[in-house]
Amino acid sequence: MADMKVGAYICKGCGIGERLNVAQLVNIAQKEGKAPIAREHEFLCNASGVEMIKNDIANEGVNHVVIAACSRRAKAETFNFDNVAVNRTNLREGVIWVTPADDDKKEIVQEMAADYIRMGCAEVKKMEAPQANPNHGNNRRILVVGGGISGMTAALEASKTGYDVLLVEKTGALGGWAAKLWKRVPNREPYADPMDSGVDAMIQAVSGDKRITVHLNSTVTKTSGAPGQFSVDISKESGGTSTENVGAIIMASGFTQFDANKLSHYGYGKSANVVDQAGLEELAKKANGGAIKRADGKEVKSVVFVQCAGQRSPKEGELSYCSGHCCNTSIKQAMYFKDQNPGIDAMVMYTDLRTPGNGEDFYRSAQKKGVIFTKGWPKEVSASGELKFKDVILNEEVSTTPDLIVLATGQIANSGVNIDEVKQDEPGQWASTPQSVLNMVYRQGKDLPQLVHGFNDSHFICFPYETRRTGIYTCGPVRRPMDMAQAIEDATGATLKAIQAVENASLGRAAHPRSGDLSFPSFRKEGCTQCKRCTVECPFGAIDEDEQRFPVFNEGRCRRCGTCMGACPVRVISFENYSVETVATQIKAVDMPDQFDEKPRILVLACENDAYPALDMAAMNRIQYSAFTRVIPVRCLGSVNTNWVVESLNAGYDGVMLMGCQKGDNYQCHFVKGSELAHVRMSKIDDTLKGLSLEVERVQTYEVAITDIERAPKLINEMAETINKIGLSPLKF
Repeated sequence: MADMKVGAYICKGCGIGERLNVAQLVNIAQKEGKAPIAREHEFLCNASGVEMIKNDIANEGVNHVVIAACSRRAKAETFNFDNVAVNRTNLREGVIWVTPADDDKKEIVQEMAADYIRMGCAEVKKMEAPQANPNHGNNRRILVVGGGISGMTAALEASKTGYDVLLVEKTGALGGWAAKLWKRVPNREPYADPMDSGVDAMIQAVSGDKRITVHLNSTVTKTSGAPGQFSVDISKESGGTSTENVGAIIMASGFTQFDANKLSHYGYGKSANVVDQAGLEELAKKANGGAIKRADGKEVKSVVFVQCAGQRSPKEGELSYCSGHCCNTSIKQAMYFKDQNPGIDAMVMYTDLRTPGNGEDFYRSAQKKGVIFTKGWPKEVSASGELKFKDVILNEEVSTTPDLIVLATGQIANSGVNIDEVKQDEPGQWASTPQSVLNMVYRQGKDLPQLVHGFNDSHFICFPYETRRTGIYTCGPVRRPMDMAQAIEDATGATLKAIQAVENASLGRAAHPRSGDLSFPSFRKEGCTQCKRCTVECPFGAIDEDEQRFPVFNEGRCRRCGTCMGACPVRVISFENYSVETVATQIKAVDMPDQFDEKPRILVLACENDAYPALDMAAMNRIQYSAFTRVIPVRCLGSVNTNWVVESLNAGYDGVMLMGCQKGDNYQCHFVKGSELAHVRMSKIDDTLKGLSLEVERVQTYEVAITDIERAPKLINEMAETINKIGLSPLKF
C-alpha cells in the first residue's frame, strides 16, 4: 500500500470566497490538518479545478483528497476519482448558506468552516479507497417466481433487455388470475368498454421466447446465495429437483381471493343468486358475450354489485384494507350485462367509489350505458336472495331481490411465511414448516418479511420493489393490492431493479440505496466477543455465524448501512471508508472552546438519506440554524455507535442530536430498522448522562423526514436554546 498523502482543495465559488477567509482555511488544512498539499480554487468543480486535483493525484502522489466546497450530494460524479479516498467537506450548504452574513457573526462562521476543514482532514486519514468485493457473483440470469400477469411481464421485459430468464409457475399453465378473466378494465383512453385481457398473446410470447425457460407444475424448494450468485432448487410436482444459478429473483406470486364463504351474512354459499367477482368472471367467460346465466341456469335480468364485501372492515376475519381494483372491476362487470342487453338492471352499491388509473372516465362510460351507482350500506342477504341495505342518499332502509348479487371481495397476498409468526432460532431450523414461496436458507426466515396486512415488505416511497433480502424483488399484488394495469407497470419496475442488482453484483458493488458503493464490512476477529448482536440486528440477512459463532459476512447481500457497526459493543466492525474511527476522529477534531468563551458546540449525527438532505434543502432556502452546530452525516442512524455520543460528551460538546428517519409500521428508514435500533440504543443513554452528572436534555433523538426542510433547522435552534438555558457542559476542557 502506498504511503498516505493528503490533498485538501478549497473552493471559493458559490459565494464561499466572499464569506470566508479561504487563505486561512488553507493554512489550517496544512498546519492542523497535516495536509502536505492544500490549494484553493475559484471554482473547484470546473474543468481546471478537477484537472488540478487529477494532476496532483497523478504527479504528486495524492491518494487521500479533501474537497471543501458544496455538499456531498452535489457534483458526486465530478469529484469521483479512482482508487482515491475522498472526503466531502460541506462549506456551501453546511456553512455559508445557513448562517447570517452579518459582520458581527463573521468570526463564529469562520470558526465553523475551520472546524469542518479539521474534521475533513481528520476523517480522510482514517479512510481507504474501497475496493470491489472479491467474492462477487457474475450470474446475470433472472428468476421469476409466478406465471401470472406480473410474472410474465417481468420475464418478457427482462428478455427484451437481453437477460435470460427462468420462470417458475406452480400450476400447469401460465396466466394466473388474469387468464380467468373474460375481459379486463381498459388501460387507455377513452376508457369506454372492457377490453381483451391480452393474456393469451402474452402466454404465446413467453412460450416462444428463446431467452425464457418455463417450469410449470414447479415450485422453488430452496433459495440460498446472494445477488449474482443465488442458488435455487426447482422441484416438479411429479418429482425431481434441479439446481439452477441466477443473479436476481423477482417474486410475482400474486394473490388469493378472499374466501367469500366467510360472508355467510351476505348469502354466499346459501343463496343461488350470490357470487363473488371471480365467480362472475367464470359465468361471463362461459357466456362469451351472450346472456349471462347463474349456476342454476337462470338468465340474469337484474344484478347488484356489493362493494367492499369483507374488506375495509373492522370485523375480525375480514380485511381492513382496500384492494384497489374492486370498484373498477365491478364497473367492468356491470358493463358485461349492459353491453349484452341494455335492458338489464345493473346497480353498483358502494361505500366510496375508487377508480384509480382512468380519471373516472370508465365510471362515466358506465353511467352512459345505464349502470346505476348508489351509496348504500348492505346489511344482509336472506336465503331467498333478498338484499337488505340502507340507502345512504335517501336515508332509508331498502330491500331488493335481484337475479344476481356480486360481492366485491379483496386480495390476500401469496407472500409465504410470516417471519413474525414463524421464528428461526438457528440457521436452517424452523418451529414449523408452513407453505413457503422461496424457501430461503436465511437465519431470519424462509420468506420475505411482511407488512402488517401480509403483503411483502417494500416501501412504496423510498424503495418500491426492493425487499429486505438484497437482490430479491416483489411485484404485483404480492407487494400491495392492485389491478392489472398497475401490476404490469409494477413488474416492469421490479425487472429494472433486478437488472440493476445483477449488474452491480457483477462489479462487486452495492445495489440500493447506496448503489455503486464498493465498500463492504470487515471485522477484527481477535476482538470479537461472539455476542451475535451484528447477526441479529442486520436487517438484510447479510451476516451468519461459523462453527465458533464468529460472524460470517455475506458481502453480496450487504446494503452497506453500517447497522452491524453500530451494534458492535467492542467496535471491531468497519468499512474501508466508513468506520467508528472515521466519525470519532471528526468528533475529536473540532476545536473545543473552553467554558469562558461562551461558545457552545452541538453535534448533529444526521442520516444521509433524509435528515442530511433536509438540512441541505433548508440551506438552499437560506433557512438558518445555529453556527455552533457541527453536522456529521452518517449512512444510517442504525450505524451510530453509542461510543460516539459518550466520547463527544467527554470531549466537551454541550449537546448531541441524532436525526434519523421515521420508524415503526410506517417506517421511512431506507435500511428498514436502522432508526428504530438507534432509538432503542439511545433510550439507555440517560443512565450514562446521569453518571457524567449531565442533564438528559443534552442528548436527543429525532425522526426527520426529507421534507422537514423547516423543521430540521428548527430542531437545531431549539437545542441551542436548551443549551443556553441549562448552561454549557461542565466537561469542557
